[in-house]
Amino acid sequence: MDRDFKIYNTLSRSVEPIKTKVKGVLSFYSCGPTVYSYAHIGNFRSFVTADLLLRTATSLGWQVNYATNITDVGHLTEDDFTDPSGEDRMAKALRSKEGEQFPNVWDLARFYSNKLIEDWHLLNLVEPTVRPRATEHMREQIAAVQLLIEKGHAYETSQGVYFSVTSFPTYGQLSGNTLDNVLEESVRDVVVDKEKRDPRDFALWKKDDKHLMQWYSPWGWGFPGWHIECSVMAMNYLGDEIDLHAGGEDLIFPHHECEIAQSESLTGKQFARYWVHTRFLQVEGEKMSKSLGNFFTVRDLVAPKDEGGKGIDPLAVRMTLLSGHYRKPFNFTLKTLKGNVKHRERLQEIIDEVGYSDSAPIEYEGEMGGALQAIYTRALDAMTDDLNTPLALAALFGGTKVIQSGLSGATEADLTSVRAWLKQMNDLLGVIHAAEAKESQTEKVDELGALVEPLLQARQQARADGNWGRADEIRAQLTELGVEIMDTPEGPKWKKVAGI
Repeated sequence: MDRDFKIYNTLSRSVEPIKTKVKGVLSFYSCGPTVYSYAHIGNFRSFVTADLLLRTATSLGWQVNYATNITDVGHLTEDDFTDPSGEDRMAKALRSKEGEQFPNVWDLARFYSNKLIEDWHLLNLVEPTVRPRATEHMREQIAAVQLLIEKGHAYETSQGVYFSVTSFPTYGQLSGNTLDNVLEESVRDVVVDKEKRDPRDFALWKKDDKHLMQWYSPWGWGFPGWHIECSVMAMNYLGDEIDLHAGGEDLIFPHHECEIAQSESLTGKQFARYWVHTRFLQVEGEKMSKSLGNFFTVRDLVAPKDEGGKGIDPLAVRMTLLSGHYRKPFNFTLKTLKGNVKHRERLQEIIDEVGYSDSAPIEYEGEMGGALQAIYTRALDAMTDDLNTPLALAALFGGTKVIQSGLSGATEADLTSVRAWLKQMNDLLGVIHAAEAKESQTEKVDELGALVEPLLQARQQARADGNWGRADEIRAQLTELGVEIMDTPEGPKWKKVAGI
């Protein structure tokens, strides 16, 4: 029998079953981070919600096409006010104390992108179908802005290109922020472009020929606004109409409101039917703050103590992030974390005794098998009822007790049932056994780039000094790395040789 997957839809302001455009296939986009620093546990609470949407749909037998982006340009410090006067967060980060280690903003973006993916795997998040980057989709963003101008939804000023909010009558449908409410007045003081037609108009392109990351466009050198990238990448990989869009509650306005306006103005179709938003996380009852000493990145918690971390099991961190319902503010405490470390230890003791396999047959037999199958069903019921993780975890802990009390006299049929339960519960919640991280092609290229770039610079210097022998030696080193060098008028370029 088909089971409904119900979720709270921010757009309709109600819990409703997900009805996908194609039966049994979920197209799903979730906003990823801006990679100017390490992602913190508040960021990961939102990423874990997206992961649970994916895992629950997959557990129902659905096919999931899941895209989550990396913002590596365009996110302005004043974007919360739909205002283009702020500075790009990537450029600002390069001038920070942490940013001093990087020779340029591109290296900073690459470094923190790779660290994000490492933390993603540490917390046992499933790898998305695709993880696009804003800087790799510039042509599509420029084309989208051009089309919005042609359709009368955007206009150019001396400072940039803006989306005209008044051209989209249903602007505010997601957030409730309408053109005549108090919020409009609250942002007037921070708007600096006097050529804007309306204070709520938001930037699609910012003209700036001095920006550290810039591209040439029909409006001159500059870079895109933050909102346009997600519209473009979602539609590029998932189509004009997607089933579900997720992110943190801070993205409802302006980011997601702006995405709807842009996307639907481009296509004339509903952009996403379901919108899922995760509430904020506090630590020890207060907003995370470095000055309060309660600001945690994933590596702050899981890195070994001799490396400055707390040495905590990453799956215990994930379990703690699941402890509160995604739609309620959550207080992350060290007491809760320690309790989940104990839960993880009990699960690990079971795994050490009976083993774990992702290919374990799903067979439940005998009295223990019947009990465990019923417990899994309760967990799945909880997750399909608006991702009720507290109830799902209660089922997990109950199953752990059943297994511990029955292992001493367990039959082979019991052990088969235990392994089946461990696999199904892990597929659903991801807190029992961490999958081995699969190195993506992007990670391999980024890792190679970290080796290649210094060698290219050394070769350039050797050529400038007339040290041709040294330059040839470096070229040979690069060839051994599987890299082809092309000397161009703009400087040396490189590519990875196919098959290496």
